[in-house]
Amino acid sequence: MGKHEKERDGFKSRTGFILACIGSAVGMGNIWRFPYMVSDWGGMTFLIPYILFVILIASTGVIEEMALGRAAKGGPIKAFGVCTEMRTGNKKTGELIGLLPVLGSLALAIGYTVVVGWIFKYTFLALTGQIAGMKQDMNQIGGMFDSTASAFGNNLWLVIAVLVTAVIMAMGIAGGIERANGVMMPLLFVLFLGLGVYIFSLPGSSTGYRYIFTINPKGLLDPRLWIYAFGQAFFSLSIAGNGTVIYGSYLKDSEDLVSSAKNVAIFDTIAALLAAFVIIPGMAVGGAELSSGGPGLMFIYLVNVFNGMPGGKIVGIIFYICVLFAGMSSLVNLYEAPVATLQERFGLKRVSAVGIIAAFGCCIALLIQGIVSGWMDAVSIYICPLGAMLAAIMFFWIADKEFALKAVNTGREKKIGTWFLLLGKYVLVPLALIALIAGAVLGGIG
Repeated sequence: MGKHEKERDGFKSRTGFILACIGSAVGMGNIWRFPYMVSDWGGMTFLIPYILFVILIASTGVIEEMALGRAAKGGPIKAFGVCTEMRTGNKKTGELIGLLPVLGSLALAIGYTVVVGWIFKYTFLALTGQIAGMKQDMNQIGGMFDSTASAFGNNLWLVIAVLVTAVIMAMGIAGGIERANGVMMPLLFVLFLGLGVYIFSLPGSSTGYRYIFTINPKGLLDPRLWIYAFGQAFFSLSIAGNGTVIYGSYLKDSEDLVSSAKNVAIFDTIAALLAAFVIIPGMAVGGAELSSGGPGLMFIYLVNVFNGMPGGKIVGIIFYICVLFAGMSSLVNLYEAPVATLQERFGLKRVSAVGIIAAFGCCIALLIQGIVSGWMDAVSIYICPLGAMLAAIMFFWIADKEFALKAVNTGREKKIGTWFLLLGKYVLVPLALIALIAGAVLGGIG
């Protein structure tokens, strides 16, 4: 085993690790849901609790999952097994439980594959001028998305999404994932910032900015606001007991993962805010109201807005390239846990493991195109929060206190004390349970 661990692939630099984790966290939730939640609850009224929850989750859940993966030098199955072996002497129980977040990651990746296929298509349509050609004909715009999102309606672009993902992953952690995120993430932020500056210069955008900075003190008393803000932060930071654990397993022991977790939270929040500062004022420029989130916002309403604003064709191209980078970086992370599991459990070479998972994911994704919304709801409402809760229980309740503190403090000069374990035990774990229950009752909170 020692030889196997020495040969194990990993991130070559701390920056590469951080960019990959940012890529994992920055996804569709930042782009098609966060701006809608900000708009729906009234700007700062939503941002205040959201930022508080980001700080809490980054200070516990993100650190915990990175530390768990790095200490175990493996994905959820191996990491959970290490924890139960410490407590009971039996690693099999933990390994069996660890299978759940791996399957959850695969299920979410399959659904996400469908969405990334849509993004590939719309990026192509934007680049070739076909989106601009629809002008503001809502029948044509809506019809395009309806046909794309129908059963077997986007086969070619879905397969392309899988192939691009597989090529990146087959090149390894440092050669593929780290390198790809090293290009995509800086470009995403630069392009989004450029969009924000341009939209700021357009007449009518000030209405959107004013709305972002409004606050309704009475709204802060609504329990639903806090539930939805927590849900958005919870899912935005990508803690589900899988992707962050596996990325953490590739991090060197010399790196300060507490600092890395802080950077991931900061840049994920910046990405969400950039999306809000592009979409909300952009809708105001177009004289439209941001009344809904989800795929309809990104593939229908924003198309209409872009086609009605000055320079809308270029804005649309840049926007969909940004969305493509966000989608691809998240998809790579979601597929990594099942790929790594095949490598760890069956000794497969990486290319073989990637090929098997990509082929399986592609086949199922092709079949669920017409029902992907229900598929994603089921996975995100039940499986992801459960995976996050199980990982937190394993680290904060099952593993030894000494193991947990050493896992967090390795590579760090200023050591974290027992307050971290108390916060994880008595705040994060109950909140993860609340996320699971509230999501089931409310039909999703993130």
